Amino acid sequence: MRRSKNTSLDTLVTDFILLGLSHPPSLRALLFLVFFIIYILTQLGNLLILLTVWADPKLHSRPMYILLGVLSFLDMWLSSVIVPRIILNFTPASKAIPFSGCVAQLYAFHFLGSTQCFLYTLMAYDRYLAICQPLRYPVLMNGRLCSTLVSGAWVAGSIHGSIQATLTFRLPYCGPNQVDYFFCDIPAVLRLACADTTVNELVTFVDIGVVAASCFTLILLSYANIVHAILKIRTAEGRRRAFSTCGAHLTVVTVYYVPCIFIYLRAGSKSPLDGAVAVFYTVVTPLLNPLIYTLRNQEVKSALKRITAGRGSVHGNK
Repeated sequence: MRRSKNTSLDTLVTDFILLGLSHPPSLRALLFLVFFIIYILTQLGNLLILLTVWADPKLHSRPMYILLGVLSFLDMWLSSVIVPRIILNFTPASKAIPFSGCVAQLYAFHFLGSTQCFLYTLMAYDRYLAICQPLRYPVLMNGRLCSTLVSGAWVAGSIHGSIQATLTFRLPYCGPNQVDYFFCDIPAVLRLACADTTVNELVTFVDIGVVAASCFTLILLSYANIVHAILKIRTAEGRRRAFSTCGAHLTVVTVYYVPCIFIYLRAGSKSPLDGAVAVFYTVVTPLLNPLIYTLRNQEVKSALKRITAGRGSVHGNK
């Protein structure tokens, strides 16, 4: 471990060692391959959704698909912040990450993760308006308002990431420097601080746990109203299409929020399950998003067929 002298403290950590996910050495090659394939599929799947929404005029003019495109963009970056570092831990390469790199990773993860959290809430609100207020939907959720809401989610996410990174790394870190986790996240890093972390844990609980729980509650309330409205649809086909569209979103939201709330409402926990649970919303969710939205959304599948046939730009409005 490299250290540098400081006038107020004996030594300060200049890098961290990420211990990664616990695994038997015999499975190292297999896990490397699994996470490498997951990363490639995540990037390709989300890039395909992003390009499809951008290329098809029938999709990129509708708020629902604008939000889906933004979600794919976020997933690509979120996966890139976390998964390559996991893959590196299955190789003989150094597990060290510079102090500044740890700060950047923590900020990027919470910036992208919280933006995604707000985006899921906007997607639920969009579906609520489309199903429960169909006649007023074009006025209540137009392209301009959608862009404004998305911009607000990005700004809020950036503020959130800045607050968490600043509070976490304002504390002194004088050793040890081994982070018992697969990336630089708040609970794991705080355990290494050479100072009282009570304020940090409280802020983590409120700013992450409660915000995530609140967003999840708003989403559930939106879907409670949506289900009530769907049950009033007289035709079975109409109910099926509405449930299919909303079911995809609710599935992804559950996979994302439940593990997230489990981790951050227990900021002081040292459970060995935390790492396994965190894999769901850092690795699995970005992979599932394009699969679920493509396989369960007829309009996206139709747009893909048009683009594959080379007719997306000509017949996209038909």
